Amino acid sequence: MSHEHDPEIADDVIAGREPGTPVLRGQGAAVAAVAVGGALGALARWGIGLAWPTPHGGFPTATLLINVVGCLLMGVLVVHVAEVREAHPLVRPFLGVGVLGGFTTFSTFAVDSQQLLAGGHLGTALGYLAATALGSVGAAALGLALARATTRGVRG
Repeated sequence: MSHEHDPEIADDVIAGREPGTPVLRGQGAAVAAVAVGGALGALARWGIGLAWPTPHGGFPTATLLINVVGCLLMGVLVVHVAEVREAHPLVRPFLGVGVLGGFTTFSTFAVDSQQLLAGGHLGTALGYLAATALGSVGAAALGLALARATTRGVRG
C-alpha cells in the first residue's frame, strides 16, 4: 500500500537511503555480525546462569553481575571504537550490538524484578532494582573513564 499522498507518513526515516530501497539492502555483513556476536554473548550469559543459578525468591546476583560487567565493557568499547581508533565497520555491530547485547539481559532483570515483587520479596526486589540501575550506569561511566585514562594520547 502506497502512502505517498498521506502527509502524516514521511517518505523515509533512514538517512541516506533512497525512498523505496529495501531497508536491509547492503546490510548482510552487519546483520551476520550481530547474529554471530549475539549468539556468543547469549551463550556466555547462559553459561554464567547455569554456573550461578538464583534460588527462588533469592537475589539474582548472576544477572546483576552480567548486566554490570556488560555495561562496563560497553563503556570501554565506546571509547575504543569511537574515540581512540578507527575501527572496522563491523566491530560495533559485532561487539556492541551482538556480543554485549546478547550478553546483557535487561529483559531478565525486568522479569526477575516482577517475580520478586509478585512473590512478596519487596526488600530483595528494591535492592535488586537499585543495584542494577546504579551499578549499570556507574559501570558504563567507569568503563568510559578507565578507557579514556588508559588511552590518553593514543590515536590509531
